[in-house]
Amino acid sequence: MNDNPNTLSEETEDAPLLLSEDDAAATSEKQWFVVHCYSGYENKVRDAIQQRIETMGMRDRIFDVIVPEEEEIEVRDGKRRSVNRRMYPGYVLVEMILDEESWYVVRNTPGVTGFVGMGDEPAPLREDEVRQILKRMESEQPSIRYDYKPGQKVRIIEGPFNDFIGTVAEMNEGRNTVRVMVSFFGRETPVDTDVLGVEKV
Repeated sequence: MNDNPNTLSEETEDAPLLLSEDDAAATSEKQWFVVHCYSGYENKVRDAIQQRIETMGMRDRIFDVIVPEEEEIEVRDGKRRSVNRRMYPGYVLVEMILDEESWYVVRNTPGVTGFVGMGDEPAPLREDEVRQILKRMESEQPSIRYDYKPGQKVRIIEGPFNDFIGTVAEMNEGRNTVRVMVSFFGRETPVDTDVLGVEKV
C-alpha cells in the first residue's frame, strides 16, 4: 500500500468488514455516497469511475456519478459573467449498492482518497440531503457572487435612479441587494437595488 498522499494508487486497501445477511439485505438498495478526491480532479475522477463501471461490468452496482455544481453569476469590477461553480470542492457523489466489489471499484479509482463516513465504514447520504443537493443543481435561479463593500463608489445602472453615482451603505447577501446612498436634491437618499443593478465607478 502506497501511503504517500501525493501519489495515485491502484492498490487495494482493507475493505469494510463483511456484512451479516441482515445488514446486507438492509443495504441492498442503491444509495448515494460521498467520495473524497484530490481538489481540482473532480471531473477526472468522475470520468474515471464511469469508465471503470463499463470496463469492470458494474452497471448493476454503480449507477451514477456526479460532481455537484451550480450556476453562479460573478460580479467583479463592474463586469458580470456566468460560471459553473463546484458546490463541494474535493468531493464526488456516487449512487451505488455498497458491497465489497463496488467499494473496491470506486475506492481504487485514481484520484480517490476515500469514502466519507465513520472510520472505515462509508456513510450514505440521507434522502433529504440528496434532494437538497439535486434541487440546488437544478435551480433556474443562479447564485450571485460580488465584491462590493460598504463605502465603495458605484453607479446605478437601472431603475428610476439610473446613472446616479453613490456610495454603498450596506449589503443584503440573503436577498442579493445593495443599499446605495445617493445625493437627490441635495439630500442623502438611500436606494435599494439588485446587486446586478450597480457597477463600480
